[in-house]
Amino acid sequence: MSALPSLTALRCFDASARLSSFTKAADEVRLTQGAVSHQILGLEENLGVALFTRRHGGLQLTGAGRAYWVEIASALRQIERATQNLATHKGTGGALNLCVASSFAVYWLMPRLQGFVAAHPEVTLNLSTRVGPVDFTSTPHDAAIEFCDGASAGVEATLVQPLVLYPCAAPALLAKKPGRRAAGQVSAALLKTHLLIRHTTVPQAWPGWLSRAGMQNDIPASHLNSGPQYDLMSMALSGVIAGLGIAMLPQYLTEGAIAAAQVRQLSTIPWQSEKAYFLRYPEWKADLAALRSFRQWLLGLIAAG
Repeated sequence: MSALPSLTALRCFDASARLSSFTKAADEVRLTQGAVSHQILGLEENLGVALFTRRHGGLQLTGAGRAYWVEIASALRQIERATQNLATHKGTGGALNLCVASSFAVYWLMPRLQGFVAAHPEVTLNLSTRVGPVDFTSTPHDAAIEFCDGASAGVEATLVQPLVLYPCAAPALLAKKPGRRAAGQVSAALLKTHLLIRHTTVPQAWPGWLSRAGMQNDIPASHLNSGPQYDLMSMALSGVIAGLGIAMLPQYLTEGAIAAAQVRQLSTIPWQSEKAYFLRYPEWKADLAALRSFRQWLLGLIAAG
């Protein structure tokens, strides 16, 4: 192949792949059916591989065609979006597709987001959530706030907030068998009395905190490992409020529940994860106007504490 395919050929291919029809694709790209067919034939000749199986009932992507379509479709959407953003905002704003860890989005970001919206009306912030790391090569996300180690190959990262946890329980649960405890400290007897809710994302939280509190030898491993495991911090919070057990929780998550007397922090001793919440984005998107605005706003929040 001596040159990249034309954008017209790629648009014809994308539409034909989605609609399984040269005729329907022609209506979308505003060409004749014959012109679309010609563009696809030229693309196949250029690539040296068949992209479609032509059948009487319509088109079907070949294995190679589907693999190629999966890779170029996101690039075409990006071009369309960049063009629309530039035409609408003249390079000063646009849409930002941001993926955020679920509990962090609901309990930390959303209560603060009005400040960003008021300061940057030129930016449309589209939010989504997912469990696990974001693959920027196969998703439409421009950036993500993830609980992770930070930067990686080709991906920049800005620290948003460390994850600092404290043991928490519902006041009603404590009233049943409160146990004696020193000021600012929870008793081992209380921890052995109730289930210890665990996080699948930070399984070392309870062992780490017990070690910091000097109680690593007071809680049997059998009891520590018998508590339920939850994927989301918000699920652990709900479990605590429901009286299902004691969980390690961050203050950004519990401040509202503590103010409402639904949750009580049992100790002033913190445990901090080696991972943290980072704003991550591909290096090549670092100059995206909407992302620059959002990053600067986040840095302002961080600096203000």
